[in-house]
Amino acid sequence: MSFFMEVLLGGLLAGVMYSLVAIGFVLIYKASGVFNFAQGSMVLFAALTFVSLLEREVPFALALALTLLAMLALALLIERLVLQHLVNRPPITLFMATLGLSYIIEGGAQLLWGSQVHGLELGIDDVPLEIGPLLLSQFDLFAAATAGVLVALLSLLFSRTRMGLSLRAVADDPLAALAVGIGLRRMWAIVWAVAGFVGLVAGLLWGARLGVQFSLSLVVLKALPVLIIGGFTSMGGAIVGGLLIGGAEKLAEVYIGPLVGGGIENWFPYVLALAFLLVRPAGLFGERAIERV
Repeated sequence: MSFFMEVLLGGLLAGVMYSLVAIGFVLIYKASGVFNFAQGSMVLFAALTFVSLLEREVPFALALALTLLAMLALALLIERLVLQHLVNRPPITLFMATLGLSYIIEGGAQLLWGSQVHGLELGIDDVPLEIGPLLLSQFDLFAAATAGVLVALLSLLFSRTRMGLSLRAVADDPLAALAVGIGLRRMWAIVWAVAGFVGLVAGLLWGARLGVQFSLSLVVLKALPVLIIGGFTSMGGAIVGGLLIGGAEKLAEVYIGPLVGGGIENWFPYVLALAFLLVRPAGLFGERAIERV
């Protein structure tokens, strides 16, 4: 029983890492109703900027502050150069714009910092921590605590502040939001800046786990099942979806993998997501689309 709990808890903690990436998608989707394919590139850009500054002997705190400023500047540039020209365009147009942005951000990161692989040390040893009969990763526990604090702060931002209400109004109906005096461009700039901050946190944790390399941008693929299960409009759903995916893939690899020759950890989450699409297309916490006929 202790082995089962160890595998399950290890999977749940790993799932929190997926949730960190998924939260960035949820933020953009709540504000504009579009899937931001560039989120993975933002994660890569943040991690690459931070580790490159550290390698140039910039102090840790200053490198973190400069990287955050870089992500904010990137968000403002995206709003000024791209998003302001796409107001009231169909969602597929916005999606294609984010797809193009993902390649532009990756190319810009390579142009600025090079394409070599970097190691990233955050001062947190990825060593087992003994809690009773269980051995859990110290790094995963730190990542889980970080995600919990981040979700709590963002939930307060969206539900308890005037800016959060404005963001929800823009997401529901951009034209109506403009009619009552809500600045659409300003709201988009804010939400992209917040998504950039989330990308920075996710980039540092994923970079410390996998190393900072260009394949880091593909971490978006791990977030897709999380979003499908949790829903595209709920930050709580992103956390729950990440926990379900993390726990399910580890248990499947340990208990089902030997029966089918192993190697199912990478594709089992997508099977689970497909099952949810058939039963509950909006996800556990997503808002169902209601169309008038």
